[in-house]
Amino acid sequence: MILAGRYEAIQRLGSVEDCPADIRGGVVAIGNFDGVHRGHRAVLEKAVEIGAAENKPLLCLTFEPHPRTVFKPDRPVARITPAPMKARILGLLGFDAVIEQPFTRDFAGIAPEKFEDDVLVEALGASHVVAGFDFHYGAKRSGTPESLGRAGLRLGFGATLVPAFEDEGGETVSSSRIRAALREGRVEEAAGLLGYRFTIRGEIVHGKKLGRTLGFPTANLVLQDELLAHGIYAVRLRRADGSLHDGVASYGRRPTFDDGAALFETFIFDFAGDLYGETVEVALVSRLRGEAKFDSAGALVAQMDRDAEEARAVLAEIVPLSPLDRALSF
Repeated sequence: MILAGRYEAIQRLGSVEDCPADIRGGVVAIGNFDGVHRGHRAVLEKAVEIGAAENKPLLCLTFEPHPRTVFKPDRPVARITPAPMKARILGLLGFDAVIEQPFTRDFAGIAPEKFEDDVLVEALGASHVVAGFDFHYGAKRSGTPESLGRAGLRLGFGATLVPAFEDEGGETVSSSRIRAALREGRVEEAAGLLGYRFTIRGEIVHGKKLGRTLGFPTANLVLQDELLAHGIYAVRLRRADGSLHDGVASYGRRPTFDDGAALFETFIFDFAGDLYGETVEVALVSRLRGEAKFDSAGALVAQMDRDAEEARAVLAEIVPLSPLDRALSF
């Protein structure tokens, strides 16, 4: 379900303690929801359904940073949807607010009963809690789906656990599957699991302007995580004013020139203007090829011309994967 326009008003709250009076007493969806993929949306859309039936506010309780990053800081989780992008999608789904609860070892160590009493009831005043079938909480994950149901009976809130969501092949849709696909450049597969094109959101920054000297000026983004395979992609860019622009993007280290820090560089077709400092969204439609080193700038330009032609052809054929994909990419 997409409730057009509501994303503009979604409240991003930094802690359960910040929950305002007009959001208290609502339906609360709980989870990390990295990617907000089709499996997550089974949970989120159940919360939307209950909220509509009960005429209650919709609140998503999520956690920053990812819990696995806290417990394994030497192996941080590469994020599919950093907090701003996650909030954007949750707003499109119809949520009124998202709490980006700081996840620390102290927070992880509270007793399940304290989470139920202090967080769900005292801080949020939850009328109904919705989570995935395997939801665990509290110290050593000792809070279980069963104990959540018992807490609801004890404290007076409803509790709904949503079964695992399987794709058309009978496999469970998961964030780890999506990360694996993106690391290998299989963006079409990732899109099928997400239900929308993998979308990057960020502020356009200055680069070394090498593309401009080659006749391909680019809009540059620095990605937070090394999640995406280096290579050339057909993309669609959405500006802050909502306008859409097709293009071809290179993600990598520019081995022909400097082999420097990774940068996501988008050449926007038939566009002239200054985007520096603007926050944009870039949806990845297809990976055209891997990153390559060329013997000369001329050879690179010739390949870039071919890449642009191929990207135009790919983008001319795309159709929305879902209402969410339409909202993000069309």
